[in-house]
Amino acid sequence: MLNRFFRVAAFVLAVAALTVPRFSHSQTAPQWVGTWATAPMVADPGPNLRPFSGTTLREIVHISAGGAQIRVRFTNAFGTDPLTISDAHEALSAGSAAIQPGADHAITFGGATSVNVPPGAELFSDPVALAVQPLSDLAISFYLPSQVMRAETYHSFACQDNFIANGDVSSAPDLPDATKISSWYFLDGVDVQAVEGSRAIVTLGDSITDGALSTHGANLRWPDLLAARLQADPNLKNIGVLNVGIGGNRVLNEVAGPSAISRIDRDVLSQSAVHYVIVLESINDIGRLSHITNPYDDITAQQLEMGLKQIADAAHEHGIKAIGATLTPYGGAGYSSDKGEQVREAVNDWIRNSGTFDGVVDFDKATQDPANPTHFNAAYDSGDHLHPKDDGYKAMAGAIDLTLFAK
Repeated sequence: MLNRFFRVAAFVLAVAALTVPRFSHSQTAPQWVGTWATAPMVADPGPNLRPFSGTTLREIVHISAGGAQIRVRFTNAFGTDPLTISDAHEALSAGSAAIQPGADHAITFGGATSVNVPPGAELFSDPVALAVQPLSDLAISFYLPSQVMRAETYHSFACQDNFIANGDVSSAPDLPDATKISSWYFLDGVDVQAVEGSRAIVTLGDSITDGALSTHGANLRWPDLLAARLQADPNLKNIGVLNVGIGGNRVLNEVAGPSAISRIDRDVLSQSAVHYVIVLESINDIGRLSHITNPYDDITAQQLEMGLKQIADAAHEHGIKAIGATLTPYGGAGYSSDKGEQVREAVNDWIRNSGTFDGVVDFDKATQDPANPTHFNAAYDSGDHLHPKDDGYKAMAGAIDLTLFAK
């Protein structure tokens, strides 16, 4: 009798399993794709380590892909204390510190208006029902109540005006008395709701990817211009571009921001719906060869190639295509040297021919002076012989074969 009971019970459970609908996470929650990102860094002691207390930050970001709703990622990656964020808001920017009328939406965290972000952590907001257009500017505002914050997390170079105001004014339509800053604090990502064909490109690099010496506030970094090219193609318009360049960044050693190989997990692999990474790194490692101050500055092409291969291999292990970008000319720059030029040319040859990467973008060829290929084309040189000006960034974006991003 007991065995018969268990057989009947098993039959009932089997029927229930067939007849009760099953709901997966993917059926009940929206899927996301990155539309904007920056690379967090630690704010070293000095003017960038600000005593935020009873302060509102309004930070402006230029997104790539659009979507029906968004979520925002806040970061305490380098904090040693909890970070309290309250009364956060998302709106469409109306220029400077103003927001468009009727566009303000409150941001919540599990339904709450305040959240503590633990040291070392990053945290997404709840979805915000704000439809955003591609290539538009968003204003993300949040209040920082009085708290202890050591080792603040920020991105030093925004090439964009952001704003600090006293008190809780996150929902204010404008902040006319706010102080301008040119960094992003505690904010490192925005996602949009994914649709068919959504995917993201991460651009991993140094100041040339960060947009140094491009026109301030004009969004003329080469990743911005790549995003504009993608938007012009109906088959590629749902691809986001995430700029995680850090000025002064190096492949193997930490000087300005975490080294490229130490930030792969956070800045590349953890991005939402990332399918590709474009790697433009090494020129700051090479620049150190002009004034070696530490034994590890005496870097070789083989060491840089090893580091770049580490990045490509990590991408491949996560199903991400790695695209190698050749190093732009730097002849005449303040830290150029004959030894460094030999290493640059060797690394570029390896990027082009080693087979390590799934594709190659030849930024070197796109920006060099044909008559003097170790130097920038004068039409693209910002004047420091290291960074492009706006036309140079346009030439870089134009050199990228968009078929690299076809499914």
